[in-house]
Amino acid sequence: MFAKSAPSTTGARHRTIVLAVILGCQLMMTLDASIVTTALTHIKQELGFTDSSLSWIQNSYVLVFGGLLLLGARAGDLAGRRRVFAAGTALFTAASLLAGIAPSANVLIVTRALQGLASAFAIPSTLALLITSFPAPEERSRAIAVYSAVIGAGASVGIIVGGVFTQYVSWRWGLLVNIPIGIVILALTPRYLPETERRPGRIDLPGALAITVGMSALVYGLVEAADAGWDSAQTLVPLAAAAVLILAFVLIERRQKQPIVPLRLFTSIQRTGAYLGRILIVGAMFSTFYFLSQYLQTVRGYSPLMTGFAYIPITAMFFAMVYVVRFLAPRLGKPVLLVASLLVALTGMAWLSRIDATTPYVPQIVLPLIVLGIGQGIAIILFTDFGMAGVEPADAGAASGLVNTAHQLGGSIGLALLTVVYEAAVHNSHTPVASVAAQGYATVFEVATVFYAAAALVGLAILLATRRAIPQQDRILAPAASRS
Repeated sequence: MFAKSAPSTTGARHRTIVLAVILGCQLMMTLDASIVTTALTHIKQELGFTDSSLSWIQNSYVLVFGGLLLLGARAGDLAGRRRVFAAGTALFTAASLLAGIAPSANVLIVTRALQGLASAFAIPSTLALLITSFPAPEERSRAIAVYSAVIGAGASVGIIVGGVFTQYVSWRWGLLVNIPIGIVILALTPRYLPETERRPGRIDLPGALAITVGMSALVYGLVEAADAGWDSAQTLVPLAAAAVLILAFVLIERRQKQPIVPLRLFTSIQRTGAYLGRILIVGAMFSTFYFLSQYLQTVRGYSPLMTGFAYIPITAMFFAMVYVVRFLAPRLGKPVLLVASLLVALTGMAWLSRIDATTPYVPQIVLPLIVLGIGQGIAIILFTDFGMAGVEPADAGAASGLVNTAHQLGGSIGLALLTVVYEAAVHNSHTPVASVAAQGYATVFEVATVFYAAAALVGLAILLATRRAIPQQDRILAPAASRS
């Protein structure tokens, strides 16, 4: 009896380490998009950023990350996912060192972009390696749920960690802490992570170039709109270029024998809806973290540490929702639960948008954050699940890349758009000076509420598509049953 149980125990322990390595990398790179959020005022003073250039600390990372994710996913398919995962982690660790010791604003922006480049090649392999390592459906569902919770909580965890380091040591340690974590991940990777076969083929360079430059131009144009306005050449030229390049990407992929993104991944309403819904809810949530952090520090006078601690309730909700989804999904059905979660998140965001210059944290901020965390935590898990639903092993890397691309693209587009909203609200405000910023943040959260409303409509489309598919399956199975 003992001889038989030993391999099972060893296998379970091995899979636990595999999951820990994958989640460690995912969390490290996800939270790095937000870990400097609580330190922005300190970084601005120390390195001489302007108000308009400050957002590039975030955007330089997220823009390169999101723009190159599809290329990174394809590289993993061709060169082996473990190999690309390790290379990306090594580059990220080195870039974190350079960012942590950056002597100027320009150097910090460049090294943050280098971190984004590294993440773009490491992250797509994480979900693909997880799918490979957990072939059993029940184990895979649990692993995806934890993985999704880590992605969802990464931004808030980053704010908490960044607040601690900024308060007690230096904002630089929020970046330098990646070095020991990266070294541990690199040490465990060759021993525990499975290597996937290299596949013959080549990288679709025209497609990769079109989508990378296209998405980068889109975000750049949106960022420029905050300063230059919607009718300026600085805004219109990159936005027009983005539209042309994204259309060109679709045409290129239709003709490519080995596309960087197989268009068959978009034939499912569930998967396509999952990508679109993810863009919307991540755009709303990422921007909320960014602007709420500024509100707590500049309007309410919170220290970086207090600001970080303010996010503990929502972070706890993200992780708690792993267990809630496991309990409710079999009883309600995933599509119904998805729609309900998005309506809950919408409620939390609408509640948060009622803030003003004197709003107390308890209960008028913490309660909306808890409600928001419940809805967002469930939705991000289910959108991940739907984004990988029915994907063949050969397409796992591309589908993983799309899930993560939607996540990062949502963050960068959401932040760019809502920065424009904030600037317009502040510029047009006629309230006393002390309330201008608070009014701008409230307006941002009102628009973010619209994002959740749109996501709820996407969730409803997934629900209807799923219900239409079930009767079709019954009609297919019925003749076979009658013949038997």
